[in-house]
Amino acid sequence: MPQGPDIAPGRLSDVELAHNFSDAHPPLTHAQAVVEAERCFYCYDAPCIEACPTGIDIPRFIRAIATDNMAGSARTILESNILGGSCARVCPTEILCEQKCVHNTREEGQPIRIGMLQRHATDWQMEHGGQPFARAPETGHRIAVVGAGPAGLACAHRLAMHGHDVVIHDRHALPGGLNEYGVAAYKLADEFAQREVDFLLAIGGISFEGGRTLGRDMTVASLRRAYDAVFLAVGLAGVRSLGIEGEDLDGVMDAVNFIEGLRSSSKQTVPVGRRVVVIGGGNTAVDAAVQARRLGAQDVTLVYRRGAENMSATTVEREWAQTNGVTVRLWASPVRLVAHDGALAGVAFARGGLGPDGRPAYDPDDTFVVEADMVLKAVGQTFLPDPLEGDSIAISGGRIMVDETGQTTMQGVYAGGDCTPGEDLTVAAVRDGRNAAEAIHAAWMAAGK
Repeated sequence: MPQGPDIAPGRLSDVELAHNFSDAHPPLTHAQAVVEAERCFYCYDAPCIEACPTGIDIPRFIRAIATDNMAGSARTILESNILGGSCARVCPTEILCEQKCVHNTREEGQPIRIGMLQRHATDWQMEHGGQPFARAPETGHRIAVVGAGPAGLACAHRLAMHGHDVVIHDRHALPGGLNEYGVAAYKLADEFAQREVDFLLAIGGISFEGGRTLGRDMTVASLRRAYDAVFLAVGLAGVRSLGIEGEDLDGVMDAVNFIEGLRSSSKQTVPVGRRVVVIGGGNTAVDAAVQARRLGAQDVTLVYRRGAENMSATTVEREWAQTNGVTVRLWASPVRLVAHDGALAGVAFARGGLGPDGRPAYDPDDTFVVEADMVLKAVGQTFLPDPLEGDSIAISGGRIMVDETGQTTMQGVYAGGDCTPGEDLTVAAVRDGRNAAEAIHAAWMAAGK
C-alpha cells in the first residue's frame, strides 16, 4: 500500500480505532428479541420466505424465539443457511425478507427486524449449542472445493453432512472468502468470520489447504482426476480499471485491495490519506469510504457516475456512509487523475445527467476537481477465466455457465457463487453451494454409489 506525507498509518489512537471498528450494530438482548418476535404474525405462505434466497422458514424460527426455543430457532435457520450468522450481519435484509414483511402494509409500517432476530438465534447456537448437525457415516467419496468463501463453505458443510470428505483449496491463508477479507470490519467484528468458520468445520470431514491458486498450483482437470467431484467457488478475482489518465499514480489503488489489507492487518499499520476519493456506487465503495473515514481520513468523498436510484449500494448503506461523515456526490464521471509535481493531487470529473434519449450524458467542458491524496477505485469486479483455459468449461456473459443443478459443461464439475450468473449476494452464494452439494449427493445416490 502506498505511503507518503499525506498517506500514513496510525492517524488515530488504539482506543479510537477499537471504537471505530467495533460492532456497528450491537445485538438485541434476549428480552428485546422476544418482544420483537411477538410482533410477527407468523404468516401462512409468508412472503418473507419467498424473498429469502435460501428459503429459511422465517415465521417458524421467529415463533421459536418467542417461545424461548432458541435451539429450535437456530436449527431452522442453519438447516437452510449454515452461514446464517454472517448473512444476518452483511446481507441487505431491508430489501430482501424485511421488504416483503406484511407489517409494511400496516399503518405503523415497521417490518419485523428479521436480520437482527436471525443474528440473535445463530449467535445463541454458536455460544451455547455447538454444531447442531450430525455427520452421516463416511461414504468414501472425496470432493474438491475451490474457494473458501460462502459458496464453498456452504457446499463443503452440506457434503460433509452427507458423509463425504471435502478438501477446500483457497489462495488465502485463512478460509472465509469475502467474509474474512472483503467486508467492512465493523460488520463482522470480533473475528466473527473465523469463529463462524470454526463452527462450520466442527462437523468434521472438511480440511482446508491455503495458499493454493487455481491455474498455478492446480487445474480443474487435475482436480477432477484426483477427486470424485469438483465445486468451483472462485468468485470475481478481477477488478475493473477506470481507463483514464493518471491511474498509475502513487496513491491510486483498488478498493478491494484496500479493504483486504485492512482486514488482514492491524488497523494501526494501515495507511490512509488525509483526503480520500472513492469512485463507485456499490457496497464495496461504501465499505471503503467509511473505513477510510474511521481510520482517520479527514475528508472522504464517494463519487458515483449516476443517480442515487442507480447505486447498487442500498439506501441504508448510502445513509450509513453519510452518517459516518462521507460526502456523496452523484452524476459525476471521472475523466482524469490530477497530478502536481508528479504526485496525486485530485480527480477531475465531468458533470452529467440524463440526456434527451434517457441515457447518461456527460459534458466534457463542464468539469470540477475533487482534491485527493488517495483514490480508491470501486467500479466493479469481474470473473477471470484464465485459470480455466484448457478445461471444457463454458463461459457466457463473463460468468461460468451452469445448469439448474449447478453443474458446468464439464462432467462432475459444479460451480456457484459470484463466478456464476445471478445476484452477487452472500446469501445467494450460500444457496448455490448448498444446492450444488445436494445435486452432487443426489447424483451419487441415483447411481447407487
